Amino acid sequence: MRFRLVTAAVALVLTATALSGCTGEPEPTEPTPAFSSEEEAFAAAEETYRAYVDALNRVDLSDPETFEDVFAWTTGEANAGARETFSEMHAEGLTVEGATVIALALPRPLVNAGDWDSVELDVCLDVSTVTLVDPSGESVVSPDRRDVQAMVVTLQDESASSTGFLISKIDGREGTPECVQ
Repeated sequence: MRFRLVTAAVALVLTATALSGCTGEPEPTEPTPAFSSEEEAFAAAEETYRAYVDALNRVDLSDPETFEDVFAWTTGEANAGARETFSEMHAEGLTVEGATVIALALPRPLVNAGDWDSVELDVCLDVSTVTLVDPSGESVVSPDRRDVQAMVVTLQDESASSTGFLISKIDGREGTPECVQ
């Protein structure tokens, strides 16, 4: 009886092995693009940036847990920069007040048509009501700060993001479109 059980078990293992070996390698499939059009990709990029700015407006520098929503919308260089900046401001005991407002967000032309792995937005960001003060109540905002900041925002394709993008880089920019002060 024991010999039959062992023989049956060996037969099952051999059959399973043989069957799994007969299936071969799966055919490679082309990845499904995240977006079906340039308009759809840029709408998702703008939605991502707006969610990021909303998260910025909810930051309480005395509570590092409020930074997490900002970090969740960033990757790479933008994420590293945000982590460093918020850590420094928290350590210095700074307080932020006011709201950042997107005055303009326009798509930049794609480098490669149909390639939405990385897109850029030209942004004008109104920071006129945003203040940063130290523990003694003194403003640490430069008197030369422009009320409306001109930037280019680079976003990377990220399937784990609810919008399909994360912000990878934010740089100042010059030129058109001009940001009205």
